[in-house]
Amino acid sequence: MFTKFLILSLLCIPLVFTTPQDTNDNNYNFVRSLDRKVLGLNAKKEKLTHFKFYWHDMVSGSNPSSVQIVPPPLKNSTTAFGVVNMIENPLTLGPQLSSKLVGKAQGFYASSSQSEIDLIMAMNFAITLGKYNGSTITILGRNPVLNKVREMPVIGGSGLFRFARGYAQLRTHWFSPKTKDAIVEYNIYVLHY
Repeated sequence: MFTKFLILSLLCIPLVFTTPQDTNDNNYNFVRSLDRKVLGLNAKKEKLTHFKFYWHDMVSGSNPSSVQIVPPPLKNSTTAFGVVNMIENPLTLGPQLSSKLVGKAQGFYASSSQSEIDLIMAMNFAITLGKYNGSTITILGRNPVLNKVREMPVIGGSGLFRFARGYAQLRTHWFSPKTKDAIVEYNIYVLHY
């Protein structure tokens, strides 16, 4: 019995004499302020760039660009509330799918309203053309699809769109009630370095 007590006491001694870590922020390395010059941002002027392209959401056919990954839990819902689609939609210069490909929209959208046809959308527009090839613009926001013009925020990006901010205006160019395929015109205004 005494041996067990001694072993237990020896194991607990470090706990008793250990002092709590100093809570001064200087001892934590996970956050720190940076000078803009470190990232080369002082030398660069912020630019405003406008993109216009067409987003092709194809849910029908043998090779859809939008696939349902969560069905609507309520079978009699008029808004398909709760449905989730994963996308890799082509972005083209013109409204025809055969027009020049400029990138892909990768992300998802979900029906987020029980009373209206509203989507919550999260997408990266991966640009594959010109000097922006390899850069992305990130959009996250509400899309009330029955409105003639909708607006969603640009919340960031990568590559040449690091620290990006702005907005996207959307207009439905074409929609098929039968197949649910859609073509949407995107006008994106991006502030970036």
